[in-house]
Amino acid sequence: MMASRGYDMTPTMYSPDGRIYQVEYAIETVKRGTLAIGISTKQGVIMAVEEKARTLQTKNITQKIFQVDYHIGVAAAGYIPDARVQVDNARAFSQGNRMTYDESVEIATVSKYLADTAHQFTQYGGVRPNGVSMIIAGIDQKGEAIYVIDPSGTYVQFTAVAIGAGADEVNSFLEKNYNPDMSLEDAAALAIACINLKDEVKDEIKNVKMAKVSSESKVFEKVSEADLENYSKNVSKFSNE
Repeated sequence: MMASRGYDMTPTMYSPDGRIYQVEYAIETVKRGTLAIGISTKQGVIMAVEEKARTLQTKNITQKIFQVDYHIGVAAAGYIPDARVQVDNARAFSQGNRMTYDESVEIATVSKYLADTAHQFTQYGGVRPNGVSMIIAGIDQKGEAIYVIDPSGTYVQFTAVAIGAGADEVNSFLEKNYNPDMSLEDAAALAIACINLKDEVKDEIKNVKMAKVSSESKVFEKVSEADLENYSKNVSKFSNE
């Protein structure tokens, strides 16, 4: 409170140095969330998240990867209930686009819509910014695409990106190891390596949930544990040195 001197009481107030503290707090919430990864290749896109299930929790259900349309998925980091609400909005928007124009919606269009919605929560009193960042990934008429939306309402396109706790280190790892010509299987292995970057065992899949949209099918699919096991065999290709 002393540092912000009361300028953090509402998202509608700028501090004297031009900051909106409520938005910065929401971005900090994302940094405390578990990792989410998005990787795009010429063969499709990969979405992966770190999820540590409790002992008795059903393990084949992911709470942090969502399907928006048949060709679009979302991986989230931060306050996941906020992500669920935004995903529901995105689903309604995508279906409305199909009803109006008789075609599937573009990933950029959905990303802008969600970013505009997130930005609205930085403009009015009595609300708070969404405490979540989302990776929007899929394949549309223009090809493979990945966007990241943050609590400020900013949306940026990437070829490969990480959000959540330790994202800076993981993004550096991606910069060293990412290749746009890599296969979808290698992209999946790279995502596993990213999530296990700080662990001694790099090919561990216990805490990894994954989905993909391949260029062949152009349909969102959850990746099974058996497939994750196969992908993990290629993790040794990637190095953090």
